[in-house]
Amino acid sequence: MREEGLNSLVYSKNVIEFITVANEFCSFLERADEMESADFLGRLQKLLPFLYIKASLVPEFEFEADDDLEKYVTEVDYNIIQQKIAGHTGAGDDYQEVFVPGMQFSETALTASISENVADIYQDIKDLVMSFRTLNEEVMEQALWECQQNFVQIWGQKLVNCLRAVHSLVYAEKTDDDELPRKGKQNIESKKKDGKPDWLNDRFLFQGE
Repeated sequence: MREEGLNSLVYSKNVIEFITVANEFCSFLERADEMESADFLGRLQKLLPFLYIKASLVPEFEFEADDDLEKYVTEVDYNIIQQKIAGHTGAGDDYQEVFVPGMQFSETALTASISENVADIYQDIKDLVMSFRTLNEEVMEQALWECQQNFVQIWGQKLVNCLRAVHSLVYAEKTDDDELPRKGKQNIESKKKDGKPDWLNDRFLFQGE
């Protein structure tokens, strides 16, 4: 009966979808140094909420662990991932934290780091993915349970917190007139002159203007 229960859990639709997204998330971060910063931040903006949704859909279950699971992410691995992320976030890596236990008692603003938070998530997710690659169903179930507990208690909150900062970085340049693409600047100038954007003039062929 236990083996049947394991099969129905670790190979269930929601779990497989979560593992698939988790694997893509890890691969994406590992290739971070191959991307332009705008591309990296844009993809991170989309992957973070996707990962959150898939993690939240994993069914809750009870598990009593007899042994500690093998951990695959070393301190060196962690630092490499963090440095890759920080290379894209730059001066915008740190942000003011909101949901930190005890922050209401702090007299100074508390800061967090996008690169550290995302590296923390990576560490937990990568260990889960590697455990699933063992194809040992008991190991897979324990890894899934531990990851789910950490999602509820730790990295789920970190994810939604740093998503605010990622959103700010993604759209910072787009809201700065000096950073607008050339075509965007031309459209703004055109709108200032006649009150109608270029695309409207082109589509409807206004006459005598």
